[in-house]
Amino acid sequence: MPGRTNHYESALEAYLRSHSIPFVNVEEVKKALFSGTRLKSFDYVVYSKKGSNLLVDVKGRAHKPKRVGAATRFENWATERDLADLIEWEKVFGDGFKGLLTFVYWIHNPEKSAPQPGTFRHRDRWYLLMGVDAAAYRSRMRRRSAKWETVALASEDFRSLARPLESWL
Repeated sequence: MPGRTNHYESALEAYLRSHSIPFVNVEEVKKALFSGTRLKSFDYVVYSKKGSNLLVDVKGRAHKPKRVGAATRFENWATERDLADLIEWEKVFGDGFKGLLTFVYWIHNPEKSAPQPGTFRHRDRWYLLMGVDAAAYRSRMRRRSAKWETVALASEDFRSLARPLESWL
């Protein structure tokens, strides 16, 4: 969509379009379809060619590798409500739909990162698009901040659960 201000969502949309994957931006239809709901809305319905259709909640994160070969830790926090409501949306949509936390990482220093599946170039920026099944995330999440009601996965859990977005499509 022209004029989109969130570059993470813009990158995701460009990626989906470049792979001819149909999707609906929930923001554009939220008022008509979800008015009056108490659930936090997700960002996209993405129609998969391989399996379940996806209810995508985008988590945009900047990633700044410091040096070549350094251990890479990807921020993967979300709010407790993000997870609870995304899983509720799965129930609302029913069989054939899966909640997916989609981490869109803006790679600030791509020359310091090893190339990996899931990278995508959009508007002179490099992104890494990774998805984690909401129920699997919830089963392994740990509290990050009680005050902010945030949760996260340990690095090893994230590495085992997160897959390049293309593998979900």
